[in-house]
Amino acid sequence: MQISQPANIIPDRNQALNEILTAGTLWDIIVIGGGATGLGTALDAAARGYKVLLLEQCDFAKGTSGKSTKLIHGGVRYLAQGNFKLVREASIERGLLCKNAAHLVENKTFIVPVYTFLDAIKYRIGLKLYDWVSGKYSLGPSYFLNSKKAKEILPAVITKNLKGAILYHDGQFDDSRLAINLMQSIWENNGVAFNYVQVKKLNKNEEGKICGLQAIDLETGKEFSFMAKAVVNATGVFTDNILQMDSAGQAVTIAASQGVHLVLPKFFYGSDKAMLIPKTSDGRVLFIVPWHQNILVGTTDTPVDTISIEPKALEEEIEFILKTVSAYLINKPGKKDVLSVFAGLRPLAVSNKGNKKTREISRSHKIIVSKSQLFSIIGGKWTTYRLMAEEMIDTIEKKMKWPHKKTITKNLSLHGNQQSTNRSNPHYYYGTDINNIDWDGEWISKPLNICSSQVKWAVQQEMCRT
Repeated sequence: MQISQPANIIPDRNQALNEILTAGTLWDIIVIGGGATGLGTALDAAARGYKVLLLEQCDFAKGTSGKSTKLIHGGVRYLAQGNFKLVREASIERGLLCKNAAHLVENKTFIVPVYTFLDAIKYRIGLKLYDWVSGKYSLGPSYFLNSKKAKEILPAVITKNLKGAILYHDGQFDDSRLAINLMQSIWENNGVAFNYVQVKKLNKNEEGKICGLQAIDLETGKEFSFMAKAVVNATGVFTDNILQMDSAGQAVTIAASQGVHLVLPKFFYGSDKAMLIPKTSDGRVLFIVPWHQNILVGTTDTPVDTISIEPKALEEEIEFILKTVSAYLINKPGKKDVLSVFAGLRPLAVSNKGNKKTREISRSHKIIVSKSQLFSIIGGKWTTYRLMAEEMIDTIEKKMKWPHKKTITKNLSLHGNQQSTNRSNPHYYYGTDINNIDWDGEWISKPLNICSSQVKWAVQQEMCRT
Protein backbone atom coordinates (compact mmCIF):
# COMPACT_ATOMS: atom_id res chain seq x y z
CA MET A 1 0.00 0.00 0.00
CA GLN A 2 1.01 3.61 -0.46
CA ILE A 3 1.32 5.70 2.70
CA SER A 4 0.13 9.28 2.28
CA GLN A 5 3.18 11.51 2.62
CA PRO A 6 4.88 14.45 0.92
CA ALA A 7 7.55 13.49 -1.61
CA ASN A 8 10.85 12.29 -0.12
CA ILE A 9 9.55 12.67 3.42
CA ILE A 10 9.44 9.97 6.10
CA PRO A 11 5.82 9.88 7.30
CA ASP A 12 4.57 10.44 10.81
CA ARG A 13 5.04 7.05 12.45
CA ASN A 14 1.74 6.80 14.30
CA GLN A 15 -0.30 8.10 11.38
CA ALA A 16 1.34 5.65 8.98
CA LEU A 17 0.82 2.75 11.38
CA ASN A 18 -2.88 3.58 11.71
CA GLU A 19 -3.27 3.80 7.93
CA ILE A 20 -1.73 0.35 7.51
CA LEU A 21 -3.98 -1.20 10.14
CA THR A 22 -7.05 0.36 8.54
CA ALA A 23 -6.06 -0.88 5.08
CA GLY A 24 -5.57 -4.49 6.20
CA THR A 25 -2.72 -5.02 3.73
CA LEU A 26 -1.56 -8.50 2.76
CA TRP A 27 2.20 -8.08 2.70
CA ASP A 28 4.40 -10.09 0.38
CA ILE A 29 7.16 -10.11 2.97
CA ILE A 30 7.37 -9.04 6.61
CA VAL A 31 10.89 -8.67 7.98
CA ILE A 32 11.44 -8.94 11.73
CA GLY A 33 14.54 -7.02 12.81
CA GLY A 34 15.89 -3.56 12.04
CA GLY A 35 19.61 -4.17 12.08
CA ALA A 36 21.91 -4.40 9.06
CA THR A 37 20.52 -7.72 7.82
CA GLY A 38 16.87 -6.87 8.32
CA LEU A 39 17.16 -3.43 6.77
CA GLY A 40 19.10 -4.81 3.83
CA THR A 41 16.58 -7.60 3.29
CA ALA A 42 13.62 -5.23 3.38
CA LEU A 43 15.32 -2.85 0.96
CA ASP A 44 16.21 -5.61 -1.50
CA ALA A 45 12.61 -6.85 -1.47
CA ALA A 46 11.12 -3.37 -1.79
CA ALA A 47 13.48 -2.50 -4.65
CA ARG A 48 12.30 -5.63 -6.50
CA GLY A 49 8.73 -4.39 -6.21
CA TYR A 50 7.44 -6.51 -3.35
CA LYS A 51 5.09 -5.14 -0.68
CA VAL A 52 7.38 -5.12 2.34
CA LEU A 53 6.93 -4.32 6.02
CA LEU A 54 9.83 -4.21 8.49
CA LEU A 55 9.29 -4.30 12.27
CA GLU A 56 11.98 -3.40 14.82
CA GLN A 57 11.36 -3.57 18.58
CA CYS A 58 13.85 -0.81 19.49
CA ASP A 59 15.79 1.83 17.56
CA PHE A 60 17.13 0.83 14.16
CA ALA A 61 20.63 -0.66 14.63
CA LYS A 62 20.10 -0.63 18.39
CA GLY A 63 21.90 -3.93 18.83
CA THR A 64 24.97 -5.43 17.20
CA SER A 65 24.69 -3.33 14.04
CA GLY A 66 25.35 -0.14 15.99
CA LYS A 67 28.26 -1.58 17.99
CA SER A 68 30.75 -2.41 15.24
CA THR A 69 34.40 -1.42 14.73
CA LYS A 70 33.12 0.95 12.01
CA LEU A 71 34.92 -1.00 9.29
CA ILE A 72 33.77 -2.16 5.87
CA HIS A 73 36.54 -4.65 5.26
CA GLY A 74 37.42 -7.73 3.31
CA GLY A 75 38.61 -9.42 6.47
CA VAL A 76 42.38 -9.72 6.68
CA ARG A 77 42.29 -12.33 9.43
CA TYR A 78 39.96 -14.60 7.43
CA LEU A 79 42.88 -15.32 5.11
CA ALA A 80 44.65 -17.09 7.96
CA GLN A 81 41.58 -19.33 8.26
CA GLY A 82 41.78 -20.07 4.54
CA ASN A 83 38.37 -18.50 3.93
CA PHE A 84 39.20 -16.95 0.55
CA LYS A 85 35.56 -17.06 -0.56
CA LEU A 86 34.45 -14.83 2.32
CA VAL A 87 37.31 -12.38 1.70
CA ARG A 88 36.45 -12.20 -2.00
CA GLU A 89 32.74 -11.67 -1.33
CA ALA A 90 33.46 -9.03 1.29
CA SER A 91 35.89 -7.19 -1.01
CA ILE A 92 33.28 -7.01 -3.76
CA GLU A 93 30.61 -5.79 -1.35
CA ARG A 94 33.04 -3.23 0.07
CA GLY A 95 33.50 -1.86 -3.43
CA LEU A 96 29.74 -1.62 -3.97
CA LEU A 97 29.29 0.24 -0.69
CA CYS A 98 32.04 2.70 -1.61
CA LYS A 99 29.92 3.50 -4.67
CA ASN A 100 26.40 3.33 -3.25
CA ALA A 101 27.08 5.04 0.09
CA ALA A 102 30.10 7.16 -0.74
CA HIS A 103 29.19 9.78 1.86
CA LEU A 104 29.58 7.21 4.65
CA VAL A 105 32.25 4.79 3.40
CA GLU A 106 35.82 5.96 2.86
CA ASN A 107 39.11 4.42 1.86
CA LYS A 108 41.17 4.19 5.04
CA THR A 109 44.92 3.59 5.29
CA PHE A 110 45.93 0.91 7.80
CA ILE A 111 49.39 0.36 9.24
CA VAL A 112 50.71 -2.92 10.65
CA PRO A 113 53.87 -2.32 12.73
CA VAL A 114 56.36 -5.21 12.68
CA TYR A 115 59.11 -5.89 15.21
CA THR A 116 60.87 -8.88 13.64
CA PHE A 117 62.04 -9.49 10.09
CA LEU A 118 60.10 -12.75 10.06
CA ASP A 119 56.87 -10.88 10.85
CA ALA A 120 57.71 -8.33 8.16
CA ILE A 121 57.96 -11.10 5.57
CA LYS A 122 54.88 -12.95 6.85
CA TYR A 123 52.55 -9.95 6.91
CA ARG A 124 53.95 -8.57 3.67
CA ILE A 125 53.04 -11.81 1.91
CA GLY A 126 49.69 -12.02 3.69
CA LEU A 127 48.62 -8.52 2.70
CA LYS A 128 49.79 -9.01 -0.88
CA LEU A 129 47.55 -12.06 -0.91
CA TYR A 130 44.78 -9.80 0.42
CA ASP A 131 45.38 -7.46 -2.54
CA TRP A 132 45.27 -10.39 -4.95
CA VAL A 133 42.05 -11.87 -3.57
CA SER A 134 40.40 -8.42 -3.67
CA GLY A 135 41.38 -8.08 -7.33
CA LYS A 136 39.86 -5.09 -9.11
CA TYR A 137 37.90 -4.30 -5.95
CA SER A 138 41.08 -3.53 -4.01
CA LEU A 139 41.16 -0.03 -2.48
CA GLY A 140 44.88 0.27 -3.11
CA PRO A 141 48.07 -1.82 -3.04
CA SER A 142 49.84 -2.78 0.16
CA TYR A 143 53.56 -2.11 0.57
CA PHE A 144 56.38 -2.14 3.09
CA LEU A 145 57.50 0.95 5.02
CA ASN A 146 60.99 1.16 6.48
CA SER A 147 61.37 1.94 10.18
CA LYS A 148 62.00 5.65 9.58
CA LYS A 149 58.80 6.08 7.56
CA ALA A 150 56.84 3.93 10.01
CA LYS A 151 57.92 6.17 12.90
CA GLU A 152 56.79 9.26 11.00
CA ILE A 153 53.33 7.82 10.32
CA LEU A 154 52.91 6.29 13.80
CA PRO A 155 54.61 8.80 16.13
CA ALA A 156 53.00 7.34 19.27
CA VAL A 157 54.08 3.75 18.66
CA ILE A 158 57.00 2.14 20.52
CA THR A 159 60.05 2.26 18.27
CA LYS A 160 62.40 -0.15 20.07
CA ASN A 161 63.13 -3.05 17.69
CA LEU A 162 60.66 -1.62 15.15
CA LYS A 163 61.71 -3.04 11.77
CA GLY A 164 59.11 -1.18 9.75
CA ALA A 165 55.44 -1.55 8.90
CA ILE A 166 53.09 -2.80 6.22
CA LEU A 167 50.62 -0.32 4.77
CA TYR A 168 47.33 -1.52 3.29
CA HIS A 169 43.84 -0.18 2.55
CA ASP A 170 40.36 -1.01 3.80
CA GLY A 171 37.04 0.75 4.33
CA GLN A 172 35.74 2.79 7.26
CA PHE A 173 32.09 3.80 7.74
CA ASP A 174 29.47 5.06 10.18
CA ASP A 175 27.30 2.07 11.09
CA SER A 176 24.40 3.93 12.71
CA ARG A 177 24.14 6.44 9.88
CA LEU A 178 24.17 3.69 7.25
CA ALA A 179 21.32 1.97 9.10
CA ILE A 180 19.30 5.19 9.07
CA ASN A 181 19.96 5.67 5.35
CA LEU A 182 18.88 2.10 4.65
CA MET A 183 15.63 2.72 6.52
CA GLN A 184 15.04 5.90 4.50
CA SER A 185 15.83 4.00 1.29
CA ILE A 186 13.19 1.40 2.18
CA TRP A 187 10.54 4.12 2.34
CA GLU A 188 11.84 5.68 -0.89
CA ASN A 189 11.36 2.32 -2.61
CA ASN A 190 7.74 2.04 -1.39
CA GLY A 191 8.56 -0.24 1.53
CA VAL A 192 7.41 0.38 5.09
CA ALA A 193 9.54 0.27 8.25
CA PHE A 194 8.55 0.84 11.87
CA ASN A 195 10.54 0.89 15.09
CA TYR A 196 9.20 0.13 18.58
CA VAL A 197 6.89 -2.59 17.31
CA GLN A 198 7.53 -5.97 18.94
CA VAL A 199 6.48 -9.28 17.45
CA LYS A 200 4.62 -11.46 19.97
CA LYS A 201 3.37 -14.43 17.95
CA LEU A 202 3.59 -16.04 14.51
CA ASN A 203 0.23 -16.83 12.91
CA LYS A 204 -0.24 -20.06 10.92
CA ASN A 205 -2.91 -21.30 8.52
CA GLU A 206 -4.66 -24.69 8.55
CA GLU A 207 -1.70 -26.26 6.75
CA GLY A 208 0.68 -25.09 9.46
CA LYS A 209 2.34 -22.48 7.25
CA ILE A 210 3.10 -19.01 8.56
CA CYS A 211 0.62 -16.47 7.23
CA GLY A 212 1.39 -13.44 9.36
CA LEU A 213 2.11 -12.36 12.89
CA GLN A 214 0.82 -10.54 15.94
CA ALA A 215 2.66 -7.54 17.30
CA ILE A 216 2.40 -4.77 19.85
CA ASP A 217 3.14 -1.07 19.49
CA LEU A 218 5.48 -0.50 22.43
CA GLU A 219 4.60 3.21 22.52
CA THR A 220 0.84 2.82 22.84
CA GLY A 221 0.44 -0.76 24.01
CA LYS A 222 -1.93 -1.44 21.12
CA GLU A 223 -1.88 -4.99 19.75
CA PHE A 224 -2.61 -5.91 16.15
CA SER A 225 -2.15 -8.56 13.46
CA PHE A 226 -0.36 -8.36 10.13
CA MET A 227 -0.95 -10.74 7.21
CA ALA A 228 1.99 -11.89 5.09
CA LYS A 229 2.88 -14.41 2.41
CA ALA A 230 6.39 -14.78 3.86
CA VAL A 231 8.06 -13.81 7.14
CA VAL A 232 11.79 -13.23 7.58
CA ASN A 233 13.54 -13.66 10.91
CA ALA A 234 16.51 -11.27 10.81
CA THR A 235 16.83 -10.63 14.52
CA GLY A 236 20.52 -11.34 15.03
CA VAL A 237 21.29 -12.73 18.47
CA PHE A 238 17.54 -13.00 19.13
CA THR A 239 17.04 -15.40 16.20
CA ASP A 240 16.38 -18.35 18.48
CA ASN A 241 13.60 -16.44 20.27
CA ILE A 242 11.65 -16.18 17.02
CA LEU A 243 12.46 -19.77 16.11
CA GLN A 244 10.96 -20.85 19.43
CA MET A 245 7.78 -18.93 18.54
CA ASP A 246 7.68 -21.00 15.37
CA SER A 247 8.32 -24.34 17.04
CA ALA A 248 9.15 -24.80 20.71
CA GLY A 249 12.20 -26.91 21.42
CA GLN A 250 14.13 -26.13 18.24
CA ALA A 251 17.89 -26.55 18.38
CA VAL A 252 19.99 -23.50 19.19
CA THR A 253 21.35 -21.80 16.06
CA ILE A 254 23.25 -18.86 17.57
CA ALA A 255 26.65 -18.86 19.27
CA ALA A 256 26.80 -15.34 20.67
CA SER A 257 30.16 -13.63 20.99
CA GLN A 258 30.68 -10.32 22.75
CA GLY A 259 32.80 -7.63 21.17
CA VAL A 260 33.86 -4.67 23.32
CA HIS A 261 35.27 -1.35 22.11
CA LEU A 262 36.89 1.51 24.00
CA VAL A 263 36.93 5.15 22.99
CA LEU A 264 40.16 6.88 24.01
CA PRO A 265 41.56 10.40 23.51
CA LYS A 266 43.51 10.76 20.28
CA PHE A 267 46.46 11.96 22.39
CA PHE A 268 47.48 8.34 22.93
CA TYR A 269 47.77 7.66 19.21
CA GLY A 270 48.34 10.87 17.26
CA SER A 271 47.89 9.56 13.71
CA ASP A 272 45.14 9.88 11.13
CA LYS A 273 45.95 6.37 9.88
CA ALA A 274 44.35 3.28 11.40
CA MET A 275 46.49 0.57 12.94
CA LEU A 276 46.16 -3.21 12.99
CA ILE A 277 47.72 -5.12 15.86
CA PRO A 278 48.23 -8.42 14.01
CA LYS A 279 48.20 -10.88 16.89
CA THR A 280 46.80 -10.53 20.38
CA SER A 281 47.46 -12.85 23.32
CA ASP A 282 44.33 -14.85 22.40
CA GLY A 283 45.35 -15.20 18.76
CA ARG A 284 43.17 -12.54 17.13
CA VAL A 285 43.70 -9.01 15.79
CA LEU A 286 42.96 -5.62 17.37
CA PHE A 287 42.26 -2.31 15.64
CA ILE A 288 43.05 1.27 16.58
CA VAL A 289 40.87 3.47 14.39
CA PRO A 290 40.57 7.28 14.35
CA TRP A 291 36.93 8.06 15.07
CA HIS A 292 35.74 11.69 14.98
CA GLN A 293 38.04 13.50 17.43
CA ASN A 294 39.13 10.38 19.32
CA ILE A 295 40.25 6.81 18.65
CA LEU A 296 38.23 3.60 18.72
CA VAL A 297 40.01 0.51 19.99
CA GLY A 298 38.74 -3.07 19.78
CA THR A 299 37.58 -5.64 19.81
CA THR A 300 37.20 -8.68 22.05
CA ASP A 301 35.69 -12.08 21.25
CA THR A 302 34.07 -13.42 24.41
CA PRO A 303 31.54 -16.28 24.26
CA VAL A 304 28.37 -15.43 26.20
CA ASP A 305 25.40 -17.51 27.27
CA THR A 306 23.07 -14.66 28.25
CA ILE A 307 21.59 -12.63 25.41
CA SER A 308 20.85 -9.02 26.34
CA ILE A 309 19.70 -6.03 24.36
CA GLU A 310 22.11 -3.94 26.47
CA PRO A 311 25.22 -6.12 26.90
CA LYS A 312 27.79 -4.91 29.41
CA ALA A 313 31.54 -4.98 28.95
CA LEU A 314 33.39 -7.21 31.38
CA GLU A 315 36.23 -5.73 33.42
CA GLU A 316 38.60 -8.32 32.00
CA GLU A 317 37.66 -7.27 28.45
CA ILE A 318 38.47 -3.64 29.20
CA GLU A 319 41.74 -4.64 30.83
CA PHE A 320 42.59 -6.91 27.89
CA ILE A 321 42.20 -4.07 25.37
CA LEU A 322 44.20 -1.61 27.47
CA LYS A 323 46.97 -4.14 28.06
CA THR A 324 47.15 -5.05 24.37
CA VAL A 325 47.41 -1.48 23.07
CA SER A 326 49.80 -0.49 25.85
CA ALA A 327 52.29 -3.01 24.49
CA TYR A 328 52.47 -0.88 21.33
CA LEU A 329 51.95 2.71 22.52
CA ILE A 330 54.53 4.99 24.15
CA ASN A 331 51.87 6.60 26.35
CA LYS A 332 49.95 3.87 28.18
CA PRO A 333 46.20 4.49 28.53
CA GLY A 334 44.55 3.44 31.79
CA LYS A 335 40.94 2.98 32.88
CA LYS A 336 40.75 6.62 33.93
CA ASP A 337 41.48 7.64 30.33
CA VAL A 338 38.59 5.69 28.81
CA LEU A 339 35.96 8.10 27.46
CA SER A 340 33.38 5.49 26.53
CA VAL A 341 32.82 1.74 26.41
CA PHE A 342 30.32 -0.16 24.30
CA ALA A 343 29.60 -3.83 23.78
CA GLY A 344 27.81 -5.73 21.05
CA LEU A 345 26.90 -9.38 20.55
CA ARG A 346 27.86 -11.12 17.32
CA PRO A 347 25.16 -13.53 16.09
CA LEU A 348 27.51 -16.26 14.91
CA ALA A 349 26.01 -19.36 13.36
CA VAL A 350 26.57 -22.46 15.50
CA SER A 351 29.40 -24.43 13.94
CA ASN A 352 28.77 -27.93 12.62
CA LYS A 353 32.43 -28.69 13.31
CA GLY A 354 31.97 -28.41 17.05
CA ASN A 355 34.24 -25.37 17.47
CA LYS A 356 34.07 -24.11 21.04
CA LYS A 357 36.01 -20.89 20.47
CA THR A 358 33.91 -18.17 18.85
CA ARG A 359 37.00 -16.74 17.14
CA GLU A 360 37.20 -20.01 15.17
CA ILE A 361 33.59 -19.84 14.01
CA SER A 362 33.17 -18.58 10.46
CA ARG A 363 31.70 -15.10 9.93
CA SER A 364 29.83 -16.37 6.89
CA HIS A 365 26.03 -16.46 6.99
CA LYS A 366 23.41 -19.17 6.89
CA ILE A 367 19.76 -19.24 5.77
CA ILE A 368 17.34 -21.61 7.49
CA VAL A 369 13.82 -22.38 6.24
CA SER A 370 11.53 -24.12 8.74
CA LYS A 371 8.71 -26.55 7.95
CA SER A 372 6.24 -23.72 8.50
CA GLN A 373 8.23 -21.55 6.07
CA LEU A 374 9.81 -19.16 8.53
CA PHE A 375 12.85 -17.74 6.74
CA SER A 376 15.71 -17.11 9.18
CA ILE A 377 19.12 -15.65 8.38
CA ILE A 378 22.02 -15.81 10.83
CA GLY A 379 25.69 -14.90 10.94
CA GLY A 380 27.32 -12.48 8.53
CA LYS A 381 28.57 -8.95 9.07
CA TRP A 382 27.94 -5.36 7.96
CA THR A 383 30.21 -5.63 4.93
CA THR A 384 28.17 -8.42 3.36
CA TYR A 385 24.67 -7.29 4.43
CA ARG A 386 23.60 -6.57 0.83
CA LEU A 387 24.68 -9.98 -0.46
CA MET A 388 22.93 -11.67 2.47
CA ALA A 389 19.74 -9.77 1.66
CA GLU A 390 19.92 -10.73 -2.01
CA GLU A 391 20.35 -14.40 -1.15
CA MET A 392 17.47 -14.27 1.32
CA ILE A 393 14.99 -12.82 -1.19
CA ASP A 394 16.20 -15.27 -3.87
CA THR A 395 15.56 -18.10 -1.38
CA ILE A 396 12.04 -16.84 -0.63
CA GLU A 397 11.23 -16.63 -4.34
CA LYS A 398 12.45 -20.18 -4.89
CA LYS A 399 10.73 -21.74 -1.87
CA MET A 400 7.46 -19.87 -2.44
CA LYS A 401 7.63 -20.60 -6.19
CA TRP A 402 7.34 -16.92 -7.07
CA PRO A 403 8.57 -15.61 -10.44
CA HIS A 404 12.15 -14.46 -10.04
CA LYS A 405 12.75 -10.71 -9.89
CA LYS A 406 16.38 -9.78 -10.23
CA THR A 407 17.90 -7.68 -7.47
CA ILE A 408 18.88 -4.10 -8.30
CA THR A 409 20.74 -3.27 -5.09
CA LYS A 410 24.20 -3.72 -6.62
CA ASN A 411 23.67 -0.40 -8.34
CA LEU A 412 21.13 1.17 -5.98
CA SER A 413 22.35 4.50 -4.64
CA LEU A 414 21.33 4.72 -0.98
CA HIS A 415 19.61 7.72 0.56
CA GLY A 416 22.04 10.61 1.03
CA ASN A 417 24.66 9.20 -1.30
CA GLN A 418 27.01 11.66 -2.99
CA GLN A 419 30.31 10.85 -4.64
CA SER A 420 32.06 14.05 -3.61
CA THR A 421 32.08 14.41 0.18
CA ASN A 422 33.81 17.18 2.13
CA ARG A 423 34.90 15.25 5.22
CA SER A 424 36.27 18.38 6.85
CA ASN A 425 32.64 19.37 7.39
CA PRO A 426 31.68 17.85 10.78
CA HIS A 427 28.23 17.04 9.40
CA TYR A 428 29.42 15.35 6.18
CA TYR A 429 27.64 12.10 7.12
CA TYR A 430 24.26 13.61 6.14
CA GLY A 431 25.31 13.44 2.50
CA THR A 432 22.79 15.14 0.21
CA ASP A 433 20.52 15.80 3.20
CA ILE A 434 22.97 18.36 4.53
CA ASN A 435 21.41 21.01 2.28
CA ASN A 436 17.90 20.18 3.50
CA ILE A 437 18.62 20.82 7.17
CA ASP A 438 18.00 24.26 8.68
CA TRP A 439 21.31 24.92 10.39
CA ASP A 440 20.09 28.01 12.25
CA GLY A 441 19.19 26.02 15.37
CA GLU A 442 20.79 26.56 18.77
CA TRP A 443 23.91 24.64 19.74
CA ILE A 444 23.36 21.71 22.08
CA SER A 445 27.06 20.83 22.18
CA LYS A 446 29.70 22.71 20.21
CA PRO A 447 32.48 20.19 21.05
CA LEU A 448 30.29 17.43 19.60
CA ASN A 449 28.97 19.63 16.76
CA ILE A 450 25.33 18.95 17.67
CA CYS A 451 22.63 21.58 17.31
CA SER A 452 18.86 21.61 17.78
CA SER A 453 18.31 21.49 14.00
CA GLN A 454 19.75 17.98 13.95
CA VAL A 455 17.39 16.83 16.68
CA LYS A 456 14.43 18.20 14.74
CA TRP A 457 15.66 16.49 11.57
CA ALA A 458 16.16 13.19 13.40
CA VAL A 459 12.58 13.26 14.69
CA GLN A 460 10.98 14.33 11.41
CA GLN A 461 13.12 12.49 8.86
CA GLU A 462 14.88 9.63 10.66
CA MET A 463 12.10 8.14 12.82
CA CYS A 464 13.88 9.09 16.05
CA ARG A 465 11.68 8.14 19.03
CA THR A 466 13.97 8.38 22.06
